[in-house]
Amino acid sequence: MSYAGSNPGPFDPSDPFGPRSPRRSPLRRPLTLALAALVPGALLGWLAYGALGGTGGGTDGPGSAAGAAPSTLGSPTGSADSAGGDGKTGAGTGSAPADAPADAGSLRGKVVVIDPGHNLTNFQHTADINRKVDIGTNWKECDTTGTSTNSGYSEAKFTLDVAHRLRTLLQRQGATVRLTQDGDRPFGPCVDERARIGNAAHADAVVSIHADGAGAGQRGFHVILPGAVHEGAADTRDVVAPSKDLGKLIADDFARTTGTSPSNYVGDGTGLVTREDLGGLNLSTVPKVFIECGNMRDTKDAALLTSGVWRQSAAEGISEGIVSFLRG
Repeated sequence: MSYAGSNPGPFDPSDPFGPRSPRRSPLRRPLTLALAALVPGALLGWLAYGALGGTGGGTDGPGSAAGAAPSTLGSPTGSADSAGGDGKTGAGTGSAPADAPADAGSLRGKVVVIDPGHNLTNFQHTADINRKVDIGTNWKECDTTGTSTNSGYSEAKFTLDVAHRLRTLLQRQGATVRLTQDGDRPFGPCVDERARIGNAAHADAVVSIHADGAGAGQRGFHVILPGAVHEGAADTRDVVAPSKDLGKLIADDFARTTGTSPSNYVGDGTGLVTREDLGGLNLSTVPKVFIECGNMRDTKDAALLTSGVWRQSAAEGISEGIVSFLRG
């Protein structure tokens, strides 16, 4: 380190206390001769080292300093609130993300359909969504607007956000992922069409994402399984058992990753509920479950559902359950 004005100037005879020129060392000439002899040898050694690829094995790009350590900094990642928010994380890179799991690609060839419950603009198309459709056991409304928190955060917004996060996680594992809707249509799809989308895709697993609208104090998640239905257009007999396996795995992993408990108002503490009145399940010919991630009308659950960090944990739990199911 140097400071301005610290270098000594020439000796001034009129100033006996001023800076003096340093005395020449008697060893200066021998040292100079020795250095003169060493420089050519060092130069030849450096040239040979470079010719043999000694500057990092060719890993340094053009213009990088020879011998410099490669950077360990990756591209910046978003916060947990934005992770997977647009469903395009890592898209177009041609390679797995730097934080991809060691078993990335293990779901290659598998098809997963994610069904984000309801639609952001269903409320603008009440006549369309109130139209009745055949669900096998009876006729039900095409769709509903869904519920919301007391502060107005809608179920449709929640389900689409979790669906995007889940899609990103599954794609990193190599799965082909399709959404039944991606905020790209004015309403719906109707519950019967949601089932047909999974069937037409020959999905290995389908998960419909929801949040409940129960009373205050009723908390926790639950996974809805298809009952054995064989009536009209519905026949779930072949998918009841695999759907139950899928639902159990999702429930276990969801509880672990989110730190939340199974519902305290349905399911007898198991987090599993069987229903025969949901068209999305009745009309499915592939393994499918619903998950109610929490109760939007309870303030404690709502605080979780509106947290991006928690929604990422929810997506991870659902993803891990699906991965376990598909690996058998």
